[in-house]
Amino acid sequence: MTPAFLGIVGRAADITLIVCLLMQVALGFRMSQTVLLHLRYRRTGLDRERLALTQPLPAEDELPAVLIQIPTFNEGHLVRRALDAAVSLDWPRDRLQIQLLDDSTDASAEIARATVAEFRRRGHDVTLIQRSHRAGFKAGALTAGLARSSQPFVAVFDADYVPSADFLRLCLRPLLADPGLAFVQARCDFLNARENRVTHAQQVILESHFAVEQPTRCWAGQILPFNGTCGIWRRAAIEAAGGWHGDTLTEDLDLSYRAQMRGWRALYLVSVGVPGELPNSLASWGAQQCRWNKGFAETARKLLPSIWRSNLPWGRKCAAALHLGGCAFGLLVVATGILCWIDVLLGTMSYSLVLPLAALGLLQGLTGALAMALLSSNFLRRSGVDFQPRGFVTTCRLTLYTILMHHYAAALSAGSVVNGIRGRRSGFVRTPKRVRLSG
Repeated sequence: MTPAFLGIVGRAADITLIVCLLMQVALGFRMSQTVLLHLRYRRTGLDRERLALTQPLPAEDELPAVLIQIPTFNEGHLVRRALDAAVSLDWPRDRLQIQLLDDSTDASAEIARATVAEFRRRGHDVTLIQRSHRAGFKAGALTAGLARSSQPFVAVFDADYVPSADFLRLCLRPLLADPGLAFVQARCDFLNARENRVTHAQQVILESHFAVEQPTRCWAGQILPFNGTCGIWRRAAIEAAGGWHGDTLTEDLDLSYRAQMRGWRALYLVSVGVPGELPNSLASWGAQQCRWNKGFAETARKLLPSIWRSNLPWGRKCAAALHLGGCAFGLLVVATGILCWIDVLLGTMSYSLVLPLAALGLLQGLTGALAMALLSSNFLRRSGVDFQPRGFVTTCRLTLYTILMHHYAAALSAGSVVNGIRGRRSGFVRTPKRVRLSG
C-alpha cells in the first residue's frame, strides 16, 4: 500500500472517529439533561403524582373489570408465587380475571397446568393459555390473551414480580380519572439487590433509571416507555395503537411509542414500587442487555422515520431520537477503540479535537452516572421507601463498577445492535430468574 493510500485511510479513520466521539457526547448530553430536568421538575411532578393517587375510586359495585396477564416461558418455579400475588390483589373477585400466558417448552408447562387447576379449584378466575408455538414471543402471548377477554383495563406482570395487594387500587385511580392516559407504569423494585456485587451494581443502574430517568421523562412531557411489567394499560389505547407487535424484542417500548405518537399520554408513579428479581450473574445480565439493546435498535429502525415525520414538537422528537439511539453506545465504543488504533498507527490523529471530545465524553459519563446514583439514593430515602442508604464513598465505588459493567455490556451487545439496525431477527431469550421470598 502506498503512503498516499494510507494517508487517505488515516484521514477517513480520523474523521469517522471524531463523528463517533461527537455522537457519544450527544448521548452523554441526555444523561446530563436528565439530571437537570429532574431537579427542575421534581417538586411539581411529585405534587401531581400525589394528587393523582388521591383521585377517588368509584363505589365498590361500580369498579371496572380488570385483566391480569402473566406471560411465562420455562419459568415453572415462579408460577405459584406469581399467581399467589395476583389472586391477593384487593379488587372485587367477580371483576378480576387472571391469565397465565405460558409458552413453555419444558416441564414448566405441566407445572403451569397443575398450578392453574389448583387455583381454579380454590374459586379464582385463573385461565391458562398455552400456545403450541412462540410466534411473536411475549407480544404474541399478550395478544392471544387479549383475544380471549374483554376487560377495559389490562395489568401486565412478568412472572418474577410480586405486586402488593393495593396495586390496582393505587394505579387505577389516575387511569379512571383521566381518559387520555394510555397506561400507568409503577416503579420496578428489587428482591435480591444485595445478593452479590453484580446484583448490587444493577440496583444502582436501575434505580437511576426507575427513580430518576423514568419519572423525569414523565414530568418533562417526553415520551415515556412502558417497562413491560408492573403497569396497567387501557385496552382502548392498545387497540388504537395497533396492538402488540412481535417484530421487535422490546414490544413494550414499541407499543408505548406508537400509542403516544397517536396522542395518548402515560403516567409514571415513582412512589408505587413492585419488587422483582435481578439476574444474579454477569453472564445472565449480559444476555439481558444484548436482548434489550437489540430490541431498542429494532424499535429505532422501525419508528424513528415516522417520529421525524410526525407532528410532535421538535423537542420531543430530539428526546425520542436520543432515547432510542442510546442502544448505539456499545457500537460507538467498539468503533472508537478500533478507529483510535488505526488513527494512532497511521499518525493522522487530530489530537486537538479528539482529546477534548474524549475527555468531555468521559467527564459526562462519570459525573452523569454519579449524579443519577446520588439523586436516586437520596430520592428513595426521602420518599420513605424501604431502602438501605449508601454512603458517598460506597456510591462512588459502585458507580465506577457500574460504568465498567456498562462498557462490558456495550462491547457484548455491539453485534446485536448491528443486527437490530439491519433488521436481522432472532429469538426471544428469557433472563433466568430464581424464586426468592418477598417478605
